[in-house]
Amino acid sequence: MIVLLDVGNSRLKLGWYHPSLGREAAVHAVALNPLAQLPERLRKWLSSLPVQPRAAMGVNVAGSVVADMLTEVFREASCPLSWNAPAATQLDVQNGYDRPEQLGADRWAALLGLAGHFPKAHPPLVLATFGTATTIDTLSPEKRFEGGLILPGPALMRQSLAQGTANLPLASGAGSDYPTHTLQAISTGVVAAQTGAVWRQCEITRQRFGVAPTLCVSGGGWPEVETEVRRMLASLDIKFIAHPVLDGLARVLQSE
Repeated sequence: MIVLLDVGNSRLKLGWYHPSLGREAAVHAVALNPLAQLPERLRKWLSSLPVQPRAAMGVNVAGSVVADMLTEVFREASCPLSWNAPAATQLDVQNGYDRPEQLGADRWAALLGLAGHFPKAHPPLVLATFGTATTIDTLSPEKRFEGGLILPGPALMRQSLAQGTANLPLASGAGSDYPTHTLQAISTGVVAAQTGAVWRQCEITRQRFGVAPTLCVSGGGWPEVETEVRRMLASLDIKFIAHPVLDGLARVLQSE
């Protein structure tokens, strides 16, 4: 068994891969705040596994302090931890970034996972992941990463308004076509901004390739924007992918 790690800005998502069993469907998430509790929570999860893992592979965008802490916990468990880094080409995916190594490791792994969900001929794919940050990336029919957007995720947008202004609250709740109070105005504005960014990339992709893309979505913020995205992009085929990053790591392991 090999442990899979997706270390994000606010959570550590854990799964496992076994050559004969594939990747575990249920993924365990551990909050990174407070950080001091992370080692004990991780040790508890490792001890609950049905088989002692022999190694671990992950991606990390939470910084070196978190990476060092995780490496030490896995070292104590006699389970060496390696990190998958973006490359110019890996598996069947080409990296179109000007400097491939600068692409976020989580975005790269997610693209590897996305490609694995479409092994045969497919239209262009747009992957929108709604987390602490929202990323919207495009994969061509030839499985070339064309580039993508990064913007604050839904929760971060709301927090920035509450913290950066004197009179705007931390909002939540349903949206409206014509909001008539402040909380509704903020919630609607956040969802509209997220949806608009997705629409932009899907439309640009349609124009570039001459065919509508398949929109793939993921992330904890998806339920907040789902209704509006489905309403405004109703003509598109929309597919939910639960854990594209862990899927990508599993594909890397399968190839070794």
